[in-house]
Amino acid sequence: MRVLVTGARGKVGVAAVAELQRAGHEVTATDLGAPAYGASSPSEAHYLQADLTDAGAVHAIVRGMDAVVHAAAIPVPIHHAPHVVFSNNVMAGFNIVEACVRWQARRLVNISSETVPGFIFAERPILPPYLPIDEQTPSTPQDPYAFGKHVIEQWCDAAVARSELSVVSIRPSWVQRDADDYERNLGPVVREPTQPSLGFWSYTDNEDLAVAIRLAVEVPLAGHEVVYVAQPDNATNWRLGDLVAAAFPDAEIEVRDTVAAGTRAGTGRSGIDSSKAQRLLGWSPTRSWRDVLDDNGRPHETARGNL
Repeated sequence: MRVLVTGARGKVGVAAVAELQRAGHEVTATDLGAPAYGASSPSEAHYLQADLTDAGAVHAIVRGMDAVVHAAAIPVPIHHAPHVVFSNNVMAGFNIVEACVRWQARRLVNISSETVPGFIFAERPILPPYLPIDEQTPSTPQDPYAFGKHVIEQWCDAAVARSELSVVSIRPSWVQRDADDYERNLGPVVREPTQPSLGFWSYTDNEDLAVAIRLAVEVPLAGHEVVYVAQPDNATNWRLGDLVAAAFPDAEIEVRDTVAAGTRAGTGRSGIDSSKAQRLLGWSPTRSWRDVLDDNGRPHETARGNL
């Protein structure tokens, strides 16, 4: 298929472009940065520079595409003014969805966020009624990033109601790209597992996420489906129920601490349930932080060369 990937120079976008190309799709990459002028490698995806808040630019680059992977966004609400985060992300998402409808793209893969329920960046802390969270967990976002992602998902609902477009919104957890990411981000969690985690000790490997994105482009589906994508194990050596009891001793959280599909023997399950993605997309996660870090949260000797 002819597939457009937005945010193609970001962590998720780079991996998605590579995975889609390996599968034989004709990929066009787009981002805010200037193109590299001059001869390019025959294997390199065609690049288009575009500001996705510009509706005209978006319609121009979506035209003729069979599918769009929308991975572009300001990724957190803490480094920009709130109105900048909300307006950039929502207008870019609005324009992408609208262009997909008007140019009759068949599939949109919308990269949403684990933050949509509202826990991670809440100014007034809230906790879920149960863990692991799943697609039925209520969404009550307070911050401009999570609220914007929630709005885009609702706009996707509207799009499939008025067109033949089908949409998969993927909510990844904390995405880890390489050994440096794993050590910097998850190393402290491995060493101090009982510190409160509003991501509920979950994480997503970037390469496994790229596979889920490719499957979401390819799998025959109708309507709009929202799926979480996270590794089945948590980022500690503890069971999920024990983590909750230690980190949130006064919270009334029902912990459904059964073993998730794909969880390795002897490990505790993630705070996010990705079984819908496994069932709907045929996604089979293959990676774990244990492939990269030891029990002290430090990289294995060979890890840096393998990721």
